[in-house]
Amino acid sequence: MRTVVLRVTVSVTVVLALFLVALSISRIDDYWRLVGFCVLMLLAGFFKFGLTRDHQMTLDSVVLTAVFVLAGPWIATVASIFGYVAQTRSRVPLIRKVFNCAYRVPATAAGGLAYTLVGAPIGDPALDSVPRMILGGVAATAAHQLVNASLVCLVIWIEGRIRPIDFITRAVAPTFVPMLGYGCLGLLLAVTWLGGLGPLASLLILVPLALARWAMQQYEAERSAQAATMRAFIEIIETKDLYTRGHSERVSTGVGMLGRHLRLPDDRQQALEHAGLLHDVGKVGVPTRIIRKPGRLDDSEMDAIRLHPARGVELIGNIPFLEEVKSAVLHHHEKYDGTGYPAGLSGTSIPYFARIIGIVDAFDSLTSTRSYRPARSVDETLAILEQDRHTHFDPALVDAFVQVIRTRGWMAAATEQPAPDRQIAASIDHDDLSLGSGGGASGSAAGPS
Repeated sequence: MRTVVLRVTVSVTVVLALFLVALSISRIDDYWRLVGFCVLMLLAGFFKFGLTRDHQMTLDSVVLTAVFVLAGPWIATVASIFGYVAQTRSRVPLIRKVFNCAYRVPATAAGGLAYTLVGAPIGDPALDSVPRMILGGVAATAAHQLVNASLVCLVIWIEGRIRPIDFITRAVAPTFVPMLGYGCLGLLLAVTWLGGLGPLASLLILVPLALARWAMQQYEAERSAQAATMRAFIEIIETKDLYTRGHSERVSTGVGMLGRHLRLPDDRQQALEHAGLLHDVGKVGVPTRIIRKPGRLDDSEMDAIRLHPARGVELIGNIPFLEEVKSAVLHHHEKYDGTGYPAGLSGTSIPYFARIIGIVDAFDSLTSTRSYRPARSVDETLAILEQDRHTHFDPALVDAFVQVIRTRGWMAAATEQPAPDRQIAASIDHDDLSLGSGGGASGSAAGPS
């Protein structure tokens, strides 16, 4: 049924696009001008750059706003199709390619209608009415984005890939204002063009953007390589114990979910996720026999475990991470009441990232199988976190994390883990919550004595 509805929706969008293109062509009298702007949109479509950390856009979005001013909505509507040509090389299903090309037309037509309704000028008169031109450009960009988002949201909702509210919060909300900003850049292109430079204005505005995009690509490639190296290193560490495989990745995912809920800036969000991935990196120096030991640890083994945060900082000390990442790795086993390690910090003296990681680290440990117990349920684990507010964890962060998990859900350990050894009766844990003085979990995670 979904497939049928999807095909009908795409077909209606394509028919609407064809009608709008035909109507636009019938209203255009300068076809050479149309060809020129189509070529410009085509070229701009080959250049991608980051709009936000998780979203990209192409330069044709900048050019499109300029076309509204320079040539009007009719030419902009036809030219919008050519901005997608470069993306037809992507490996996506044909029906998605057709839709991605078609929905641009009604979105652009909506932008053109908004530009016209505010009485914005077209061509040379725009220089005599700059405020009206700016108003028209902003209105056109906003209308274009709203119709664009609505059509995409409709299709992915039909496909069942994501809830509309999630699409709005994850994709539309973070990009709406930046897109308005790039629309203003398109207005700058139009003013420079009309001011006497003509097509050369494209070089003046778009070439620096393309160079900035190239530089960002180099940075992103370096960052991706660095992240891949970190993940490979973590995977090597986690081969020491089948029960903890995938733990660091899940902690990174969990702290990322909480960080987005807390609306951290992009740079701090990235640092937090890196800290979550690397929080246990110091365990590379802990003997495997200790990590795998199902029974209570003796004093020397306990000392070896307690050293892993400091060893982790030593390992990443020469990597150009933010200091906040290092402090999170060092202090993620501190407790809110001051009974944790290595420094016995308490309350808000514990670094913010460390407080976040401590919660997610405990949550994933408890919802994963260990050699001495099966995994606990998500609801049971959330109840444990809430019970240990104020003692183990920052209460405000616990409340936020519980809200995130109850709203968004949690993908528990997906890696194959051996069944727990039922001959081991002790309900102790090396890393559930924080290590108690006796070498096992303390607080609610310790289970019945």
